[in-house]
Order: sequence, then structure tokens, then C-alpha cells
Amino acid sequence: MGKAALEYALAGKNAVMPIIVRESNSPYAWHVGEAKLSDVANVEKMMPAEYITEDGFGITDAAKEYFSPLIQGEDYPPYKNGLPQYARLKKVLVDKNLPAWSE
Repeated sequence: MGKAALEYALAGKNAVMPIIVRESNSPYAWHVGEAKLSDVANVEKMMPAEYITEDGFGITDAAKEYFSPLIQGEDYPPYKNGLPQYARLKKVLVDKNLPAWSE
């Protein structure tokens, strides 16, 4: 999505954000689309009622079908001597490249 956002910016598009548009569930397929920020900024999207069981404590088969491709698989970090090895950032400061902001 970051690549798509950069491509939008380089193309001069503004006030839009890239979104994932699902094409099909089986096989799972998607493409990158765009949404106007005015349509999505500060807007809460609720889970559809048909995804929640009647008692409110579970999810329905429709929800499982929708979420399944999004949650499949595991991505464990590499381990060394029994401990996870996470990336360590160098935290190196760089010189500013942009001019000072003025109005």
C-alpha cells in the first residue's frame, strides 16, 4: 500500500488513499483501488451485523469466509538461543532535505 501511495503522490493525486478491493473469495484475489479521504477520514466502519452471532459473542460463517484469507499463516521471528531476534535499528540522524515550512 505504501508503494501505491507513493505512486499516487508522484502522479499528483491528493486527497486520496490506496485501498484493497477484494475481487473474489475463492480463489482470494484483490487489486489496489483508491478512496477519497473525505469519505474515509474520521469515519468508523462497523463490522456488518451478519458477521456477529445472535448472542453477540462469536462470528458467523460469513465472517469466517471473509476473514480467513486475511489471517491465514504464521510469521514467527527468527530465534537464536531460544529468544526471538528482532531487527535493531541504528537510529542514525540524517540531515533535513526539505525547506522550512512557510505559509
